[in-house]
Amino acid sequence: MKKGKIHSFMLAVMVFLLYMGKNVVQANEYWPKGPEVHAVSAVVMEASTGTVLYEKNPHERLYPASITKIMTTLLALENGDMNDEVVFSYDSVHNIERDSTHISRDVDEIMTLEQCLYGVMLGSANDCAYAVAEHIGKGYDKFIAMMNDKAAQLGCKNTNFKNPHGLPDPEHYTSAYDMALISRSALDLETFRIITGAKKYTIPTTNKHPNEETPIVNHHKMLTAYKGDRRYLYDYCIGGKTGYTNAARNTLVTFAEKDGMTLICVVMKEEGGVQYEDTRLLLDYCFANFKSWNVSENESEYVLEGTANKEIFGDESFVNLDKSDQIVLPVSVPFEKAEYEIKEKAGSKNKIAVLEYTYAGRKVGSVDITAGNLKVQQYPFQDSSGTGVKEVDDKQPIVIKWSSIWMGLGILTGGVLLVVLVVYLVRKFCVKHFHLRLKEKRNKRYKVIRPGRHSKWKSRW
Repeated sequence: MKKGKIHSFMLAVMVFLLYMGKNVVQANEYWPKGPEVHAVSAVVMEASTGTVLYEKNPHERLYPASITKIMTTLLALENGDMNDEVVFSYDSVHNIERDSTHISRDVDEIMTLEQCLYGVMLGSANDCAYAVAEHIGKGYDKFIAMMNDKAAQLGCKNTNFKNPHGLPDPEHYTSAYDMALISRSALDLETFRIITGAKKYTIPTTNKHPNEETPIVNHHKMLTAYKGDRRYLYDYCIGGKTGYTNAARNTLVTFAEKDGMTLICVVMKEEGGVQYEDTRLLLDYCFANFKSWNVSENESEYVLEGTANKEIFGDESFVNLDKSDQIVLPVSVPFEKAEYEIKEKAGSKNKIAVLEYTYAGRKVGSVDITAGNLKVQQYPFQDSSGTGVKEVDDKQPIVIKWSSIWMGLGILTGGVLLVVLVVYLVRKFCVKHFHLRLKEKRNKRYKVIRPGRHSKWKSRW
């Protein structure tokens, strides 16, 4: 091959590799952009993984209005009993704005905590929220401190609560992302799911209302036709919370389930009606553009079963991946594109580690690694000195890393190419030089001997 052709070929190969590499990087970094919405701030988070699928000004501090009550309900469920008797104090009845949402409770009226929480979540009753705070916190101010402590525990960075109901206060604020974190924690509680998903509830008679029940309809228009408005009903909605004040404008948290994904959509500072349209747009976009993957069914780099040597290990496994854990990726991205990092699971006896998955620089989920029930039988192996035996360590999982295999193949391929290159250069320069020297010697010998032969021949004639 001529020198020019060789250079052209090598240049073409380099261009091709660079082109392929560039496209691989672009593919790995692909993440759907998402639609434009009117909300000042918005977040869509997948509940089981915590993956943020959409965000717009996610950390901007805004007034939450009544979506505050999600935190109030979360703390009540974690620290109270549904059969607790809640007594409405003078403050719970009179220390709220009279034109704000309430269910007209009286001083010293008694309701169960369960009844109060339906009033909080479905009817957005500020008097119920105040009474719950006093009961759970054993004092109003103590409950507010509990709210802020819980927010910090959940990782909220832009949240400060001053009341349990969301009525205006300059120091009462949160962000769409923080509210998604709070909602995700609440959705872990089955009772919360039942309450927020209820379309209606009837508070029975009480000591102050002995002759009348109090019916409540869920205010969330994607779940119920509240006040006869059916325009925003959404088949996949499983609950949520509405909010409105003049300062906050409309705020809305919505929970929806479809195709194995549970989405939390938070929109803040919206004008009337648009909050539902934006929420539907975001939910439809996320359901159409993302897919959940069960990790235990798709992770192939770990050999969890003891199939390497069934005579020793049987069919049990050293370690197990939690069968309920999943990750979320764009629909066009295969599971294998997600990268994981192994991290220690501190403070747990059964959970020995966790695989944290990322894709395109985003956390997309994780899976717990738990210790299996395998008890390995003693099996002798000759040690390196030949003088003793070693037993199988039943604490170490058998792990096959495909990345290591591919790395080995890459090193082998690189070595072969290096050898080929060395041979090529030796042949091109050393061998060629040797042949040229040999040819010169032959030509020199011929030129010396041939004239002599001719002279002798001619002399004979």
